[in-house]
Amino acid sequence: MQINITGHHVEITDALKNYVTEKMQKLTRHFDHVTIAHTILSIDKQGQKAEATVHASGKDLFADNITDNMYSSIDGLIDKLDRQIIKHKEKIGSHNKKSGGIKNMIVETEV
Repeated sequence: MQINITGHHVEITDALKNYVTEKMQKLTRHFDHVTIAHTILSIDKQGQKAEATVHASGKDLFADNITDNMYSSIDGLIDKLDRQIIKHKEKIGSHNKKSGGIKNMIVETEV
């Protein structure tokens, strides 16, 4: 997975970069088809904000989180993305199982 990290009014230190990278790797635990994650860390009047856009098998997922601490913002962001990825995976699985293909078709014959 390719991870892009951008800072807006905040310097991206090695510790922040490693923390975001480590947490983003947890997203692939539930769904292997996550290809790109773009994370923006910023500081504004409301607090410290972490937001991310994740591209997962044809769908872009977005989440953000604002708290007083950047590390807790990142944790909340990962939790939100994790729930979205699980929901997306279940939705894909339900579409694949719905039709079932030829194997599940019942052919009635008249005698």
